Amino acid sequence: MDFNLETPLANSHDFHFDTIPSDLFLIESDHMPSNNYLNTLKEMDFDGSFRREAISSVLRVSCNFDPSLSYLAVNYLDRLLSSQGIPQPKPWLFRLLAVACVSLAAKMKEAEFYISDTQGDGGFVFDTQTIQKMEVLILGALNWRMRSITPFSFISYFISLFKPKDPPLRQALKARASEIIFKAQNDINLLEFKPSLIAASALLYASHELFPMQFLCFRKAISNCSHVNKENLLQCYNAMQEIAMDGYRSQFDMVTSSDTPVKVLDQHFSSSESEKTNGTIETISTNSSNKIWAEKDIKRRKISAF
Repeated sequence: MDFNLETPLANSHDFHFDTIPSDLFLIESDHMPSNNYLNTLKEMDFDGSFRREAISSVLRVSCNFDPSLSYLAVNYLDRLLSSQGIPQPKPWLFRLLAVACVSLAAKMKEAEFYISDTQGDGGFVFDTQTIQKMEVLILGALNWRMRSITPFSFISYFISLFKPKDPPLRQALKARASEIIFKAQNDINLLEFKPSLIAASALLYASHELFPMQFLCFRKAISNCSHVNKENLLQCYNAMQEIAMDGYRSQFDMVTSSDTPVKVLDQHFSSSESEKTNGTIETISTNSSNKIWAEKDIKRRKISAF
């Protein structure tokens, strides 16, 4: 059975998204980089170039695979670097780390990955033995914890707290939150936050973006979760705003038709009790200049959303 980022502990059909094991919250820190990793990156790699180049190498090696495989490989990479230290930035090392992390992620995902396909790209050729030695080093550094607990492991659980019953509504929220999470992995400022907080923050941002009139209801539902620290959630949410805003324009381009999940969602909750975020509702025009002003207004509302 291949590894699914959404169900890291699932080995049978007994797993239910809406009843996520509390153990998942207890052990998620074991699948994060060490506590001093962020500080080390800022001190030794002040402009983030080393990590960016390492991630770029992973993406080049895994470009033909599902994004979830790349996400898993980068998780391995961060955890390895945090436990073994940041080596001297050498192009061949970037490539070797990338090939080994992607190879391990592909094995977990039961994806067909041929090392021969990566040979010669960038001028580097590694023999199978060298790659296997790096894989063993990674496995040891990660204590063989390869079923990584990531933000995707918590998405369905947090969505269930809001109880959207219509599949299109759940899917719209999940898809936008997933997009934000994929982008957020590149930002070193989010490395200090637990996967569950990143998932909750991405969902909150997505809910405020897609159906702002229901944002406070969703925020209350997540904040009342006993596993969520409200102060840390606020910090994570604030750190994520700039990342998420980069994709806001493309989201508006997707919702110009009359049958969008956004409109279905607003209709679905129109009769439910909700709180207004700022007493006003912006009307978004498809005119590009109006979009820019709307984005700025919405961004200001999001900054004070908590």
